[in-house]
Formats: sequence, structure tokens, C-alpha cells
Amino acid sequence: MASSTKRSRALRHALTAAERKLWSILRMRQIAGRKFRRQEPIGHYIVDFICYEARLIIEVDGGQHAALTADHDHHRDAWLASQGFRVLRFWNVEVSESLEGVHDRIVEALQLPPP
Repeated sequence: MASSTKRSRALRHALTAAERKLWSILRMRQIAGRKFRRQEPIGHYIVDFICYEARLIIEVDGGQHAALTADHDHHRDAWLASQGFRVLRFWNVEVSESLEGVHDRIVEALQLPPP
């Protein structure tokens, strides 16, 4: 089994509180009837959530994330865009404090045609 597959399986069992909260509204086609997967390997990366049908990736980032990985995220997002994906990023606090607003932004993104 490939190491990214093993790692993605481990990450599915170690979701952050914000990722768990977001997954509770993404799972079982609850948003616009779209299927999302969590902790999915794409190339050399593992994305938090993905809807293949809409070519939409959702990432949930914590506060420590901004200072440590902004440059990495830029390159990662550019590569994902080159593969035909759109990336939405939310902060943990957004998911925790404004899940309805996050939901609405996801619905808006799902209504756009795939890139």
C-alpha cells in the first residue's frame, strides 16, 4: 500500500475538531447532493475534503498554519489548480464559530462550473 494512502487513512481517524464539525455537514451528500471525501490523496498531497464532481477542494487551517506554511500552500494550491481543482480555505475558528457561513460559501462554490 502506498505511503500516502496509509497516511490519509491515519488522518481520517485524527481529524481536528473543526474538521470533524465540517465533515458532519459534508458527509452523506448533505450539501447540494454532492459527495465529498475526506483526507484524500491527490498527487503528492493529501487534501482535507474533496468533491471530485465539482472539482472542489476544501482545506481547514489552524492558526499555527499561517506562519509556517503559507509559501507551501501557495505552491500546493497552484499545483491543484493546474490539475483542474478549485481550493476553498477556511480557518478553524470560521468553522467553529460560523458553520452556517462556511456552509453558504461551499454552496456558492458548488454552483460555479468546474474550473
